[in-house]
Amino acid sequence: MTPSPAARPSTDPIALGDRAVDDLRFIRRTMERGPAFTAVPGWGGVGMGVVALGAAALAATRATPTGWIGVWLLTAAIAIGIALGAMRRKAHAAGLSLASGSGRKFLLGFFPPALAGAILTLALFRGGLMQPIPGTWLLLYGVAVVAAGTFSVRVVPVMGACFMALGTVALLAPASWGDPLLAAGFGLIHIGFGIHIARNHGG
Repeated sequence: MTPSPAARPSTDPIALGDRAVDDLRFIRRTMERGPAFTAVPGWGGVGMGVVALGAAALAATRATPTGWIGVWLLTAAIAIGIALGAMRRKAHAAGLSLASGSGRKFLLGFFPPALAGAILTLALFRGGLMQPIPGTWLLLYGVAVVAAGTFSVRVVPVMGACFMALGTVALLAPASWGDPLLAAGFGLIHIGFGIHIARNHGG
């Protein structure tokens, strides 16, 4: 005896669930395969590194914590200007937008750790704790670069990991190592990776 249509078990809910899973897999694969943000400025990094080397030499001559941190904060402002200007120019040349797509993800990945670094700097400075500041800067800058670099070419998160390693060393090292380690990180690492990025990723 053939069962009536009403008595047959329906397979629609299962089919609908399979379809939803397939759609989610497709969306995830599409997102994972999204274009990498290639507007990280190599020559901009070189410029930031040169400025940082000068700052390290100048900061080492400052006699007070206020003078020392003033040099580095001014350097940070100059470096941010160099980075944003170079990134905007490279993105424009490549037809990319910093406000959408991978450019937006890159900036959103970078901003939270950088903000945490700024807040920790204020707290440490107000508490008179100058020794951890170089390590905090290097470590959290590295975290920011690794997070943002997830949406960029592979060498960018590698650079961030180098900053994190150097920051860890700085946090455990004597206070007198602060300026040399900052010069090694914000100076030499920026210059070295900047040249690599410029030669292999369009400037």
